[in-house]
Amino acid sequence: MNLLDYHAPLDLLRDRVLLVTGAGDGIGRAVSLALARHGATVVLLGRTVAKLEAVYDAIEAAGGPQPAIYPLDLAGALPVHYEELATRVEESLGRMDGLLHNAAELGTLTPLEQYEPELWSRVVQVNLNAPFLLTRACLPLLRRAPDASVVFTTAAVGRRGRAYWGAYAVAYGAVETLMQVLADELESTPHVRVNSLDPGRVRTTLHARIYPAEDPSRRPPPEAVVPAYLYLLGPDSRDTSGQALAVEP
Repeated sequence: MNLLDYHAPLDLLRDRVLLVTGAGDGIGRAVSLALARHGATVVLLGRTVAKLEAVYDAIEAAGGPQPAIYPLDLAGALPVHYEELATRVEESLGRMDGLLHNAAELGTLTPLEQYEPELWSRVVQVNLNAPFLLTRACLPLLRRAPDASVVFTTAAVGRRGRAYWGAYAVAYGAVETLMQVLADELESTPHVRVNSLDPGRVRTTLHARIYPAEDPSRRPPPEAVVPAYLYLLGPDSRDTSGQALAVEP
């Protein structure tokens, strides 16, 4: 199945609560708007409040369910902060039906022997440790949902390492393993599925930082990969778990 050919019914996510990290920009923003458009209450998590507020306003203007904003800097968040987040979601919304890990920290493209240890730690913290800690905190909520999905946004260099990609590639390689371990552990809990998705090269701020000389028009906008996320976060993917999926618009 080509994930980009998926056509989601408008009520696909009605009455569901879905949390999206990195929701203020790029793919996170596009997916959050689409989730709300298909009936979900979206918890918008990100570092920049102004960006989250802009997405919030866009969802409300389009008539979607009232979203929630949760500002959090993943680079500095501790385990207790993720536990507080899960508690607040449960108290205010009563449930969680899905979790999209989308926030990313690029770091720098440089040889390993020249990589600054402090930057390495930050990239690994945002791209690997934060998804682990957030998933760990939210699993009790997800287990109580009748049909729940966890999706890790990853990258091709996490599946086949390339020179100079450093902590970014290493962290996403570990995220792929994290996805597999979690999916295997939840095999006896089939109503919670876990997958990873490489969205390919999309016109985002992060992509522009990686390829500053490239004409942005050569790449599709974030909206182009939304169907893949709708499929994985919605009930039509209930038989798909433990899969490293990819799209290339």
